[in-house]
Amino acid sequence: MKDRSLVQIALYAAIFAVLGLLPKFDIPLAGGVPITAQSMGAMLAGVMLGAWRGAAAMVLMLFVVALGAPLLAGGRGGLGVFFTPSIGFIVGWVAVAFVAGAIMQALRKAPVFPAALIASVVGGIVVMYAFGIVGMAMRTQLSLLDATKACLIFIPGDAIKAVLTALVAQTVARGLPEALLSRNA
Repeated sequence: MKDRSLVQIALYAAIFAVLGLLPKFDIPLAGGVPITAQSMGAMLAGVMLGAWRGAAAMVLMLFVVALGAPLLAGGRGGLGVFFTPSIGFIVGWVAVAFVAGAIMQALRKAPVFPAALIASVVGGIVVMYAFGIVGMAMRTQLSLLDATKACLIFIPGDAIKAVLTALVAQTVARGLPEALLSRNA
């Protein structure tokens, strides 16, 4: 991997960590899974860096969290976070970034905003919820159907994050198009 790619992977892992500084909101209905801004970090990593670099940024982040760094929302870190009802969402961030990046690369001829919005919705909502619902059901006493119902509360916020991700991508593409690696790969 080129030095520039490594720096960009580290940068998006850092952006993801910074989003963890925003307060989390615990929702009793969601099986103990909090609302955080970090899912937007996974969307951004994929949309901006492409599939492999975006996924690598999330793997780097999870590795640092596993080592104990309190970089998840609410100051969480360490191996214990991988045994909570949030596990599906946490490990799903790698798939979110990969899928969002792959879609962004596939749609490189389309205008940036709609391509980034589609990539963020499919990766950041559909894929993330596929992982999150299964993880929640496995770590709680909820059935898959009940876990799905519990996750409905997250959809409005994640839709807003998808729009914000698309706006960021469009803004970057206008001012510094070479920084949108998913389009230049």
